[in-house]
Amino acid sequence: MDFKLQGKSALVSGSTAGIGLAIAQILAQEGASVIVNGRSEPRVAEAIAKIQQSTPGALVSGVVADAATKAGVEQIFRQVPHVDILINNLGIYEPKPFFDISDEDWLHIFEVNVLSGIRLSRQYLQKMLAQNWGRIIFISSESGMQIPVEMIHYGTTKTAQLAIARGLAEITIGSGVTVNSVLPGPTRSEGVEDFITKLANERNISSAEVEAEFFQNVRPTSLIQRFATNEEVAALVVYLSSPLASATNGAAVRVDGGVIRSIV
Repeated sequence: MDFKLQGKSALVSGSTAGIGLAIAQILAQEGASVIVNGRSEPRVAEAIAKIQQSTPGALVSGVVADAATKAGVEQIFRQVPHVDILINNLGIYEPKPFFDISDEDWLHIFEVNVLSGIRLSRQYLQKMLAQNWGRIIFISSESGMQIPVEMIHYGTTKTAQLAIARGLAEITIGSGVTVNSVLPGPTRSEGVEDFITKLANERNISSAEVEAEFFQNVRPTSLIQRFATNEEVAALVVYLSSPLASATNGAAVRVDGGVIRSIV
């Protein structure tokens, strides 16, 4: 399918690995001019090389900046003053008992997961409205609807993203700009892959057994009973980034493998 993204520019925050990199790769495959973002020059360069290898002739560049900080976002603005598509993908998670989550932990995870997207959207949304076309997508999580007891602070930031995306969508009324959020379920990201491998080695069992136990004990409501791939999540994000998704605005769209049991 042609997503009609030729000539569009896209910035993906936190896109040197995992879902962010997969989004950048598919956007590049569809002809968009993609800006990869990460905190270190080697990681950004490696991500660009991967995209160029998979898509020869891809229009891809990079901006090295920490999008979790005000200074880092300002650096991004200096290098990338305008984009047609903004993917607020940057995020961190940390399993931690509620009573051990300090004020500093709460503030840090909110700055990374929530304020990064707020700062980027505040800059780019006005210009999208001025040109009467644009796409902003927040990569939230099923944890935003089903707060995980093992990381309440993470789930709360994902709920906040849903609210921010819906609020920003209200600003776009009657325009060609849309703001949506995407809710991945358990996904085989870089961090998850490392965790599975480590746990399998510690227990002397296979990665497949670790995965099966996870879905039996931790996410039993999953209908696919496996981790989604980064590419499965990215495909939905790229569709929502395209002109084809012009009637989808203010939505929280799931790619959660059926983990969330509610129908609304």
